[in-house]
Amino acid sequence: MVYKKPTSFLFFTVVISFMIPGCNNKKNTDSPKKDSIPLIKKDTSQISTGKPTSPPIINITDTIAKKLIVVYIKDSSSTSEGISTKLAAIFRTRLPEYAKTQDIKITGPPMAWYKSHKAPFFFEAGYPVDKKPLKSVKNILVKNIGGDSAVVAHFYGPYEYTIMGYEAIKDWLKSNKKKSSAPPYEVYINDPFDRNLKARDPYRVQTDIIFPRK
Repeated sequence: MVYKKPTSFLFFTVVISFMIPGCNNKKNTDSPKKDSIPLIKKDTSQISTGKPTSPPIINITDTIAKKLIVVYIKDSSSTSEGISTKLAAIFRTRLPEYAKTQDIKITGPPMAWYKSHKAPFFFEAGYPVDKKPLKSVKNILVKNIGGDSAVVAHFYGPYEYTIMGYEAIKDWLKSNKKKSSAPPYEVYINDPFDRNLKARDPYRVQTDIIFPRK
């Protein structure tokens, strides 16, 4: 079944500013830049059926998803404020500190899976890493993803309109007589804030929406 992001879905505009080792940085670190993850929370249920002043840029590609080892945390929240706070803690503190204790390196941008359409909201949030941790730690999980066919929407624009990316993939799957094979996930490719924590033009900020497909 194709994942459908309902227009009534209370979605979360969680804008994450991050500094990822090996991604556009001359000096690698094992954690995102401290105190550089501003969050913007919005109830988009009132605007999800509207249209932005300028339409987002959505480029669809049919590809093979990159194989990744992902360390992640499962969590839930009854409110949008709660999920934003928890994502900030996961991306900024919990997983970077875990990576240091396990002698593993974060190798790419953060990613998230949103599992439910109404409260309580269930989600998973993680980072790709260079190798599987040697020891298991309570509440921090590991999984392998990728290596299969996937449809990707490279989305540029205000985050609250990512629903258009989901709908574009749904239309692509229908037109090409394909089906999704696993839950979709989002990858936050580049930093939505500059070094002075000033918001960048959202049309220069990329979010990849990835649907594994068969």
